[in-house]
Amino acid sequence: MAMRQTPAMPLATYKDLCIDVADALVEGPFWAAALGWRLEMHDDGDAHLRDSDGRIQVWLNQVPEPKTVKNRVHIDIRAASVDEVLARGARVLYEEERWTTLADPEGHEFCVFVREEPILKRAYELGWDCAEGAQASHDIAAWWAEVVGGVVGDHDEHHFSWIEQIPDCPWDSFDWSGVPEPKTVKNRLHIDVTTDDLDALVAHGATVLRAKGDGGLGWTVLADPDGNEFCAFTD
Repeated sequence: MAMRQTPAMPLATYKDLCIDVADALVEGPFWAAALGWRLEMHDDGDAHLRDSDGRIQVWLNQVPEPKTVKNRVHIDIRAASVDEVLARGARVLYEEERWTTLADPEGHEFCVFVREEPILKRAYELGWDCAEGAQASHDIAAWWAEVVGGVVGDHDEHHFSWIEQIPDCPWDSFDWSGVPEPKTVKNRLHIDVTTDDLDALVAHGATVLRAKGDGGLGWTVLADPDGNEFCAFTD
């Protein structure tokens, strides 16, 4: 495994994670318990999760379109057992040696890593699908490291890459693993960032999908080089 330090000044700062849901009254309690964060419902039916320091970490945004394909971004959590997560409404999809992949009540895939020691932080990692091959996973990890900061790591044998030590981020790392299927629909999970220089993100390789101010939008919707959507807040 190789680790590579990235430049000290990232182009943006991690802000939070957004999940598209059909019903925040179902998904909200599930993810509040899974992540150990406080659920707060909105009058419009959306919701957010706030950590113990009072920071909003996850937005649950109701959308009309249903989930149709495997998510290309997923959450990894720590838990004392898989059974405790199943009791909240999840179901097992398949088991690996080190983790179990489950689906939440609306079918969003996530992975549970069982820990015997006391769990001080349930939020663990964000997993991202990318094209197959060591170079593909390294390149997109390095791209995001320049956006949000952190240190790039590569596992040469298993062909996956990650970034860790991301400033102001509750997740231990972002991890990229190759899959054969291409991205075909809008991601149901995406991150938000804040930045003082939107032009620098575009020059770095981000694509503007929807500009701030379009229809009263208060942020800019972008895509990374793999087509994964993310939102940039400039105020």
